[in-house]
Amino acid sequence: MSGEWVQDVLGKPFEQFTLPLGEDEEGEVVATLVRLHPPFASSVLGSLRDVDVLYLHGWSDYFFQVELARFWTHHGARFHALDLRKYGRSLREGQTPGFVTDLQTYDDDIAAALEAMGRGTDATDPGAGRRLVVMGHSTGGLIATLWASRHPGVADALVLNSPWLELQIGTLGRQVLAPFVQVRARLDPLGTHPVVDLGYYTRAQADVGALPIAGYRREWRPERGFPTHPGWLAAIVEGHRRVAAGIDVGCPALVLLSTRSTNPLVWNVDMTASDSVLVVDDIARAAPRIGRDVTISRIEGGIHDLFLSRPSARTEAYSALQRWLVGGVLGR
Repeated sequence: MSGEWVQDVLGKPFEQFTLPLGEDEEGEVVATLVRLHPPFASSVLGSLRDVDVLYLHGWSDYFFQVELARFWTHHGARFHALDLRKYGRSLREGQTPGFVTDLQTYDDDIAAALEAMGRGTDATDPGAGRRLVVMGHSTGGLIATLWASRHPGVADALVLNSPWLELQIGTLGRQVLAPFVQVRARLDPLGTHPVVDLGYYTRAQADVGALPIAGYRREWRPERGFPTHPGWLAAIVEGHRRVAAGIDVGCPALVLLSTRSTNPLVWNVDMTASDSVLVVDDIARAAPRIGRDVTISRIEGGIHDLFLSRPSARTEAYSALQRWLVGGVLGR
């Protein structure tokens, strides 16, 4: 693969690599891989020294979670995060942010990332004996889940941070809405939807001290989110339908969720200690349908991105992740 690693916007020692993905009707398409290598001692002695991590961000999002990357490298893993096409570092002028009409499109982004990491997308190509953990947040959790089900045996573990496994109106609501979504997606894929993100989730992150951080780009993660479109929503609803029908990610999966949700339409201080984006109980009910070995861990006081919560909830989330990884599925 041509190109070179250059310093990332997060500063040293983070590096980024541009992954060309061809062109579509909006022009050049790329994804961007960000990496952080472990300190030498961790790379030799760490419990996860033979592990590669690939992180997928959520909707209207990009990778900036420095502390999360350092958690992995502290244990010896090589950490990589992927800004998917038309998000963050990969968003080009004139492109519709985050727009796809099929979540399987991201298989190409992930394949390019794994190649740059020295791995393949075939279970017989394990990357020189190194294990692979795929981690996804929110929409990235849905994308990672569906990808793993199409590529069984490639990932050794799946970590899902508040994954968007069901629509916020629940299973019955989604089933009623789906035919209307599909019709509009065919007729007007780039049409507009009413704005439902009032900026309260971003406000909650600021209130708990998660934002801002050095290198943070507000234009890549607008306070009220990117506009959504019928073609994109149809792809999401189809992903939810597949999860509800039952799939198998082919590896152990950890699903991390807050203990409760909060109404996202009216500001409430509870938004700083709960998920104001997803209905977490619906996600907990959907999670067992993604595989045969699924662990659900509920984090008291966690917000939607659990690793951007208040320190107490964040510590609990890291502890749950470490116990599951080091003491369980990837322990030595």
